[in-house]
Amino acid sequence: MAGKVVTFTDDNFNELVLKSDKPVLVDFWAVWCGPCKAIAPSIEELSDELDGKAVIGKLDVDHNPEISMKYGIMSIPTLLVFKNGEIVDKLVGSAPKATINSKLAAHLPA
Repeated sequence: MAGKVVTFTDDNFNELVLKSDKPVLVDFWAVWCGPCKAIAPSIEELSDELDGKAVIGKLDVDHNPEISMKYGIMSIPTLLVFKNGEIVDKLVGSAPKATINSKLAAHLPA
């Protein structure tokens, strides 16, 4: 079964991201954001490729201001990699899939 991009919200963020036993990639995005749309296919592909190894999801900044403010998201897309509830890597702006993958892969179990 292919991976699924998870929808993170202010309500489920603690449970799905901070308490995850796997590394988590959070894509902070918005419907009106062009670069966010540009990286969406890469996010979906990584979700399939890393299924079972990492949790990959998106958080709509317009509908989830609490988490966006907590992590100081000023421009989107911003990708944060969490491990054991802590931010271990960050990528701001559009990036190729290989770059996103290398940021996440560095935190996957061998």
